[in-house]
Amino acid sequence: MNNMNTIIIFVFIFGYAAIVMENIIKVNKAASALLTGVLCWTLYIVSSSDPQSISSKLMEQLGEISGILFFLMGAMTVVELIASHNGFEIISNLISSTNKRKLLWIICFLTFFLSAVLDNLTTTIVMISLLRKLISDKNDKMLFAGMVIIAANAGGAWSPIGDVTTTMLWIGGQVTSMNIILKLFLPSLVCLLIPLVIVSFTLKGNVENSIFQKESDNLTTTPFERNAIFFFGLGVLFFVPLFKSLTHLPPFMGMLSGLGLIWLFSEFIHKNKEDSEKGVFTVLNALKKIDMPSILFFLGILISIAALQSTGILSHFAVVMNDKIGNISYEIFSIGFLSAVVDNVPLVGGAMGMYDLNTFPVNHFLWEFLSYCAGTGGSLLVIGSASGIAAMGMERIEFFWYLKRISWLALLGYLAGALTYMTEQSIIG
Repeated sequence: MNNMNTIIIFVFIFGYAAIVMENIIKVNKAASALLTGVLCWTLYIVSSSDPQSISSKLMEQLGEISGILFFLMGAMTVVELIASHNGFEIISNLISSTNKRKLLWIICFLTFFLSAVLDNLTTTIVMISLLRKLISDKNDKMLFAGMVIIAANAGGAWSPIGDVTTTMLWIGGQVTSMNIILKLFLPSLVCLLIPLVIVSFTLKGNVENSIFQKESDNLTTTPFERNAIFFFGLGVLFFVPLFKSLTHLPPFMGMLSGLGLIWLFSEFIHKNKEDSEKGVFTVLNALKKIDMPSILFFLGILISIAALQSTGILSHFAVVMNDKIGNISYEIFSIGFLSAVVDNVPLVGGAMGMYDLNTFPVNHFLWEFLSYCAGTGGSLLVIGSASGIAAMGMERIEFFWYLKRISWLALLGYLAGALTYMTEQSIIG
């Protein structure tokens, strides 16, 4: 590793520290992330004798990153449009309990299974938006949001379309859809159940100032409008994985097409209203309300990771880890911890490059265990997964609060799920 790569690593660590200490240094994490990403690429290109090649690498990485950002923006807009129509009242009406324990179990299981059908990022956005309607107490809402992150990542790990890393392995031919579901469902469920049971013992009483007491008095849309936008919006979100499987286009294309469809639909159902009356119910208004600082933070994190990947730092680290650890199970297990710090996409991509299908054939335990560890290990830190970053931005979850209140729960779940998988593997192979 050359000196410039060492400097890039230090810049990344310094930027990472600035993000972690956002409330101490009083600098928004989006600014720290963007500066870190730009500095990493600047150092990379000025140290190169072929800047054109580096620029090409950046544009190639930006293509993948922009797909994630457009997906995030589209999902946020659809969810915001549903919220503006009071659409989440439909779900809240199905949740009759205000008891904190019962509500937590309902929210977590709904997140777990919805994440497998949609994906953990979209599901987190939907569920955090729902929590805003259900709970007004900040501490309760943040605790529930932390559990949503664990549930979303656990639910995404056992589905070929639930988490981007599982999707990578599925598309790459390392796993098959039915096998990954059968092998990882129980470990993923255990990963959620352990922290869920522990938190349940700490909760008492009912949620305060919830939607159950006050939203029905503040509805500004008709039942038809609420139902139409809610079900059309959910249809758009469910349409994304179907669009991907039918067209083989990236998921963001399905999300953008769905956004276009619901845009047309919302204009149609409000066509007889005056502009001043329908303004709050339009997609244009929803676009103004989405959290752009969170999207810019996401952009900064992703371009920083892309710089580490393009310079070969991540692949070099993977080789060193392979030499030092030597045991495949321990290597994959440690990737789960690394995914809490470094984005799991390049980690899994590096692992796919390190281990070939000739040595480790389709549905080998390595690929299954990698899917579990990379998918659920991101819950260990709030910035360790796309769902965590989304929740962090939407609910202003502090890094150290999450580390103190949620990380140890996520760790127990991660360890229990890994043990469950290893036990399952030793019994049925």
